[in-house]
Amino acid sequence: MKDEHLRANSSLVETLKSGEKRVTKKALIEKYGKDKLSVVEQTIHRRYILDEYREAKATSPSSPLTHEQFSEIENTEKPELLSLLAQLKALPTGKIAAEEYEILIEKILSVILYPSLCSPKKQHKIHGGRKRIDITYVNEAKGGFFYWLSMHYACPQIFVECKNYGKEVANPEVDQLSGRFSPSRGVVGILICRDIQNKKHLYRRCTDTAKDQRGYIIPLDDGDLEKLIQEYINSDGEQTFDFLRTLWSILID
Repeated sequence: MKDEHLRANSSLVETLKSGEKRVTKKALIEKYGKDKLSVVEQTIHRRYILDEYREAKATSPSSPLTHEQFSEIENTEKPELLSLLAQLKALPTGKIAAEEYEILIEKILSVILYPSLCSPKKQHKIHGGRKRIDITYVNEAKGGFFYWLSMHYACPQIFVECKNYGKEVANPEVDQLSGRFSPSRGVVGILICRDIQNKKHLYRRCTDTAKDQRGYIIPLDDGDLEKLIQEYINSDGEQTFDFLRTLWSILID
């Protein structure tokens, strides 16, 4: 449809400062709509497209939408990681800001971990609602660190627990997250808190949990999140997650 409008030099065509001409998805959606009925109507007028689509799907899977494409389709601003990080650093510790902390963590992780992890569900109820998980992601990784995890460990879902604490995270918090694991849901999670004062001690606790076959927990604090953000920006969104691999190697050592 873009090509059609470019060839016709229609009113949807925009001319950039460089002289390049383009037609945006947003303009097409505004003209034709984006619901199922609109798709059917346009496909009927262009029956060859459906044949080409089927042929393309048969030969290679389509790539996930990028954050830029999501923003264009949804007509929203692309998430700005450094701005979210600044909001996180300015957030006070304690129960009063616990919900806001969880919201910020979900926004940050949903940018960094996509498309490996997607479909975040907040306050995920399990065991008939008797237990909750702060954030649950579906592991859809087709490559990189989380794909490697899925090949070696049960992790169809990845669980995240958020602790807006101004104190040291101890055994109860580790046990709480490990209690959410199961062979069917998955046995890998991330425990995020504001500041880990004694990382070696906390990693020993998580290592003990792994050795006891109660699951695998990667602890992160604000400083670790900042490293993840910088790694994501510098790697142009690659999903290798070298920093997480390093932390994982400590966990299973």
